[in-house]
Amino acid sequence: MTRVAAIDCGTNSIRLLVADADPATGELVDLDRRMTIVRLGQGVDRTGRLAPEALERTFAACREYAEIIKEHGAEKLRFVATSASRDAENRDEFVRGVVDILGVEPEVITGDQEAEFSFTGATRELTGRDDLIRPFLVVDIGGGSTEFVVGGDHVAAARSVDVGCVRMTERHLVHDGKVSDPPTEERIAAMRADIEAALDLAERTVPLREAHTLVGLAGSVTTVSAIAQDLPEYDSARIHHSRISHDRVREITGRLLRSTHAERAAIPSMHPGRVDVIGAGALVLLSIMERIGAEEVVVSEHDILDGIAWSVA
Repeated sequence: MTRVAAIDCGTNSIRLLVADADPATGELVDLDRRMTIVRLGQGVDRTGRLAPEALERTFAACREYAEIIKEHGAEKLRFVATSASRDAENRDEFVRGVVDILGVEPEVITGDQEAEFSFTGATRELTGRDDLIRPFLVVDIGGGSTEFVVGGDHVAAARSVDVGCVRMTERHLVHDGKVSDPPTEERIAAMRADIEAALDLAERTVPLREAHTLVGLAGSVTTVSAIAQDLPEYDSARIHHSRISHDRVREITGRLLRSTHAERAAIPSMHPGRVDVIGAGALVLLSIMERIGAEEVVVSEHDILDGIAWSVA
């Protein structure tokens, strides 16, 4: 066993996994897994820069994670940064802050690398399942981008496109500095058109419709699963490997896009940091399911973070 730590810093959240990994058996035992909403990508789509307050929120989370890593005595740490820090003009400021706090330089990975990690993390424990037919299509719906990966035992094709729950919310659902509550049909239609254009782009290199099993990752998908199951609180064990039908996803997406901030915040399993962006995230998921004709999505709590941990081990 090797004790490793992995950090995934995305547009909306930063996450930590400390685990014991055994590459020989394929076993990854969690010691600590946590997520903090930091909204690092706040305003990046509009300004091209990371906001000072967003950087400070992220650095505060890094300081907390540094203590946890030290307590567990992890032998190796890998810090991966995704869409927001890839796009920002002042990403050097972000890099310096992370190095000062954690002692490692964040790797601002490409969309293709992001997709590879997501696929490994999501499918490593699914490959022996007889009830799931290969090839898999793994979709990781993040804050700023969505990764599409098709493969069986290994990645066959991958593509990252710039549509995510935060980016779509800021681009289409914000009016006069506030999220539309609820948005008009015109705003929803414009967002849907943006998502469809991104799917067209993804299909140029990834054969989305050839997949037999859709695997959905990240907070938008897991939150839809929690809502579909009417969970009294967010329950990772019940969400992991749950299956949500297309009809249920369509119903929940419609409800979220028609609801007010207060109504979404009142959902027991809703993380406060997802209240404003969950409608856009659900619409991305629904659009993907409709594009490929998926009858259901298999939800995974294991994703890019697990893939990063395996790459360290």
